[in-house]
Amino acid sequence: MVTEATIRKALEGVMDPELHKSLIELGMVREVRVKDGRVEVTLALTTLGCPLKAQIVGDVEKAVGALDGVREVEVELAEMTEEEKRRIGIGVPQQEKGAAEDLNEIRRVIAVMSGKGGVGKSLVSGLLAVALQKQGHRVGILDADITGPSIPKMFFPDGARLGMSPLGPVPPQSKGGIKVMSINLLLEQEDMAVIWRGPLVGGAIKQFWGDIVWGTLDYLVVDLPPGTSDASLTVMQSLPLSGIVLVTSPQGLAGMVVRKAARMAQQMQTPMLGLIENMSYFDCPDTGKRYEIFGPSHAEETARAIGVPFLGRLPIDPEIARLCDAGRVEEYPAEAFAPIARELALRTPEARPSLFLKLQGS
Repeated sequence: MVTEATIRKALEGVMDPELHKSLIELGMVREVRVKDGRVEVTLALTTLGCPLKAQIVGDVEKAVGALDGVREVEVELAEMTEEEKRRIGIGVPQQEKGAAEDLNEIRRVIAVMSGKGGVGKSLVSGLLAVALQKQGHRVGILDADITGPSIPKMFFPDGARLGMSPLGPVPPQSKGGIKVMSINLLLEQEDMAVIWRGPLVGGAIKQFWGDIVWGTLDYLVVDLPPGTSDASLTVMQSLPLSGIVLVTSPQGLAGMVVRKAARMAQQMQTPMLGLIENMSYFDCPDTGKRYEIFGPSHAEETARAIGVPFLGRLPIDPEIARLCDAGRVEEYPAEAFAPIARELALRTPEARPSLFLKLQGS
């Protein structure tokens, strides 16, 4: 006969994947209820935003479900109290505000994300910022791609440096008035490598948010690096995001990887504003014929699978590459991106209160 004791004994073998200790040892198994072969387990996680909670729940269901007499397992999730966290040595201190945070008024924060590199996140970030600025909004770009920054190259033909004021560091403004912050504004040479581990990358992003004097912005566009690890976690946990925009390209591989990014956003309870497909087609200037160089579009299908609005397609346009390389992306005709920017503006609420969660793995 299955009992609470046998269940707790089985859960001694279930490890927290980040803390590398058993759920029993960490005190995460708050309650066990058994009735007629049905088992209900209440787990207390260090944060309900844990990106690995699905794995933990699955491990619990597998361990308990393997016991004789168990026909059904249900796992309920709760969050540890501050006292419970302190008891296992992972007390969560209050997030310190940046030096300039109280001086800034940033009304909407949009992160541009994809699980894959090379799909054009930086281009989408830049064009989105330009389109919003041309619609009369005050706009900034935070380049969160610390090890592969490209935003300054697109906006400053003669380079730029971080400014200083009595209140703190001030981001340079592009010709059109867009404020830009990037690690490349701090390097002696733009091609210097930034060889940092995750904690340093996360720390830099937090400083770009809280220590830079942004002033009043209607929109701050955050250009994320590829993947679903440190930089993306830092942005989702430490910045008051209004939502994220997902970027993909026509290849099936890109669609598969962007779904990973969407799952991360869902697990972190971050709103998804929509999906954009970049490099969707090429219009031949000689014949006017349209070619789908990377194959037929799967963007609308991907958007439906994720459950987000499809915002539109962007073409392969050599003029975009030329202007970006010359630091003159603001000269690109806004008509191509204006409908997408207007749609995003309608869908974007004012920034939600920052969660300021400290990642502890569960």
